[in-house]
Amino acid sequence: MTMRRPEKHNALSAPMVEALLAAVEEEYRREPDLLVIRGAGPSFSAGFDIGGLDAQSDGDLLRRFIRIEQLLQALHEAPFETAALVHGSAVGAGADIVCACTHRIGTPDSTFRMPGLAFGIVLGTRRLATRVGRDAAETIQVGGRAMNATDAHRLGFLTEVIAPADWDTRLAEIAERARRVPVSARAVFRDALSGHDRDADLAGLVRSAAVPGLVDRVGHYARGRLSSGQ
Repeated sequence: MTMRRPEKHNALSAPMVEALLAAVEEEYRREPDLLVIRGAGPSFSAGFDIGGLDAQSDGDLLRRFIRIEQLLQALHEAPFETAALVHGSAVGAGADIVCACTHRIGTPDSTFRMPGLAFGIVLGTRRLATRVGRDAAETIQVGGRAMNATDAHRLGFLTEVIAPADWDTRLAEIAERARRVPVSARAVFRDALSGHDRDADLAGLVRSAAVPGLVDRVGHYARGRLSSGQ
């Protein structure tokens, strides 16, 4: 599964999120051994697409964030192995996609940043804390600073740092390992591992996004990012 908006660094527009969620749901019906997600072009994903904010209401943005959370939950709870192959940068909801996957494989030059709290959005915090621990999750989300591949691997955000030339070999190994687990046991196993309350995660997101002025907050963040050259 490849995100294909390279001219926008695979920013997550509403149509892209819907397409990704539909693709993941189709894989639930197919029951594969492994689902791989990657990004076309120079980056994995720039995260939430902030284009066209003037034409959107707070309610429009809230729905988009809800659909992103539903995509993340579908990936995280999938009854099959999932792998994110990351090159370049993964920002915001793009980094959340990585975090939701079982295997989080980055290139040595990959970077990660989760700035959602800067515009008041609580998204993926529980999943992140599961990967890296509570204290590190707070530092990552409150500080909003980028992690390089070395730090991401040390913290547990990445499971492996591998050059792209070796990705196919590693994916074949992961798929072979997955085939050893009976299909009938996979969903139960994944559910036992997740330890998440999906309704609580969604409720936390909605409470944070429902504060009036969401469009203004996202717009203020976007203007600050552009002025700083990020």
